[in-house]
Amino acid sequence: MPKVKIKKNDQVLVLVGRDRGARGKVLRVYPAQGTAIVERINLVKKHTRPNPQRQVQGGVLEREAPIQLSKLMVVCPECSKPTRLARKRLDDGKGVRVCKQCDATLN
Repeated sequence: MPKVKIKKNDQVLVLVGRDRGARGKVLRVYPAQGTAIVERINLVKKHTRPNPQRQVQGGVLEREAPIQLSKLMVVCPECSKPTRLARKRLDDGKGVRVCKQCDATLN
C-alpha cells in the first residue's frame, strides 16, 4: 500500500476531469484503492427505491463518488496555491508535511 500524502480535511484542487479547477475539502481517504471523496466534487446520481420500513423516500440522490488521488493536488492554507508536499522532521523528532513553495507546515 503506497504512502498517501492527502489526508482528511485537506483542501485540494482537481487537476483532471469534468471538475478540473474546482477546489474542495477531503471528506474521506481510501489508501488501499488510491481514492478519496471530496466535498461537492465528482457528483453522481443514485436512484433509490422507497422503503417505508426504514423511512427512506424514493428518488434521485446526488452524492460524491471517489476520485483518484493522482488527480488531486493539495492547496497550501498559507499561500493558497496548489503545491507538492515534502516531509520534514522537527527538532522534537516529530514528522510534518511541508509546502514546497512557502515552507509552511500542514497539520
